[in-house]
Amino acid sequence: MDEIVLIDKYYAGAPALRDILLKHSRKVADRCLRIASAHPEFGLDTAFLEEAAMLHDIGIIRTDAPGILCFGEFPYICHGYLGAEMLREEGFPRHARVCERHTGTGLSCREVVENGLAIPARDYFPETLEEQVICYADKFYSKSHPDVEKSPEQALKSVGRFGEECACRFRRWMEIFEENIGR
Repeated sequence: MDEIVLIDKYYAGAPALRDILLKHSRKVADRCLRIASAHPEFGLDTAFLEEAAMLHDIGIIRTDAPGILCFGEFPYICHGYLGAEMLREEGFPRHARVCERHTGTGLSCREVVENGLAIPARDYFPETLEEQVICYADKFYSKSHPDVEKSPEQALKSVGRFGEECACRFRRWMEIFEENIGR
């Protein structure tokens, strides 16, 4: 797979948004690869990890978030499942799972329904270790401030605003993924 060719297919008419997506996704991918390198005992599929990290936000092109140059028709919360649909159509179901499971630290069907989120009502939790690493790494970088890396404390505070369950999952990932990473 050449993830850049796939991104170019969907972003040909939106070069500025493509640049935002690539900058953000590259930072997420690099953090994922650092985690994989620091933890060879995890046996992470680094080729998949890099591809999926580069593609995790491909669905933003179909959302409406003018602050990051997205002028699609769907609310931003939909970018995960929209990206998953795109990647499934391209024949990449494993990568699609990363797209739909990286919002927050995962979403439960209950949270989707109770908060009236504009996405299909089901669970969206990262399950595989690769899915978890990408979801975790994503929380350190925003597309609106692509040159800023959040500290672990800032990333925790950011996810914590969505509830204690979210913060608890993130704290567990901090312990698992950041140990001995050399910071």
